Amino acid sequence: MKVALWILIFLATFCFMEFMAWFTHKYVMHGFLWSLHKDHHRKDHDSWFERNDAFFIFYAIVSMSLFYLGSYTSFWYGWPLGFGILAYGIAYFTVHDIFIHQRFKMFRNANNWYARGVRRAHKMHHKHLGKEDGECFGMLVVPFKYFKRK
Repeated sequence: MKVALWILIFLATFCFMEFMAWFTHKYVMHGFLWSLHKDHHRKDHDSWFERNDAFFIFYAIVSMSLFYLGSYTSFWYGWPLGFGILAYGIAYFTVHDIFIHQRFKMFRNANNWYARGVRRAHKMHHKHLGKEDGECFGMLVVPFKYFKRK
């Protein structure tokens, strides 16, 4: 029973993180912490790193804190919660930083329906250089209209 609950918590956390990514992106990154995110929309730097990468660090700290709680307290839920956040972070990094923005030159030839839809949605998001008037703030789940053939 505990293994099934562990897996359920892990999967629910992974799915909830898509909502958190959307919410954080729309209301925090394009809101009061735009100063950290704007370099991602306007390449005003020569570094491989962006100020925007601070958001990865925040979620890594949350995940590691949950691992700590799962290890050193009776809060065993910390493990599946921490792994759910970690797994989403890996998926987000793979799709956003590697596949879409090509921070590492991999997956360049991916051209299936999902890859095209996610790439198209993200391109529409980056069409807006300012913090206002943005669209499509999600990452792994994007509106169906981006998957339609033109």
